[in-house]
Amino acid sequence: MAMSSRKLTVAIGGIVILLVFAYLIWGGIGNNLVYFLTPNELWAKGPKAYGASIRLGGVVQAGSIRWDADKHELRFRLVDPSGATRPVEVESSGLPPQMFSEGIGAVVEGVWSPDSVFHSHNLMVKHSNEYRAPPPGAKPAEYYRELFRNQQS
Repeated sequence: MAMSSRKLTVAIGGIVILLVFAYLIWGGIGNNLVYFLTPNELWAKGPKAYGASIRLGGVVQAGSIRWDADKHELRFRLVDPSGATRPVEVESSGLPPQMFSEGIGAVVEGVWSPDSVFHSHNLMVKHSNEYRAPPPGAKPAEYYRELFRNQQS
């Protein structure tokens, strides 16, 4: 009888350990999920989306790019590719990817605030899988000057 109670104790202990690991894994995933939304979906969520970590995907609206070189601050609007009723104003710090431009698909990670500005800490652009080398002698600084020449105020 002592042997079967020992097996039962080991089995119960093993089950408890598995349940604890499952809870830690599931709880960890649930707390670190980042939802992907379009501008239309973000506006539909309204105040419920304030403060949550969100990935927002859309198309950079033509004529909306504003670059402050001194602050390294980029502002632009994302629209829903399917036809947004309202664009979302995005504020991003740091230098944008070299391929960033009007009309390109972009995904930003960050937080939407009550002032209706999406504060992004990560900006990614959608691009084709075809690589084209920069022209000989091209320098990144020249690229950024050309990209934002008309956008600086």
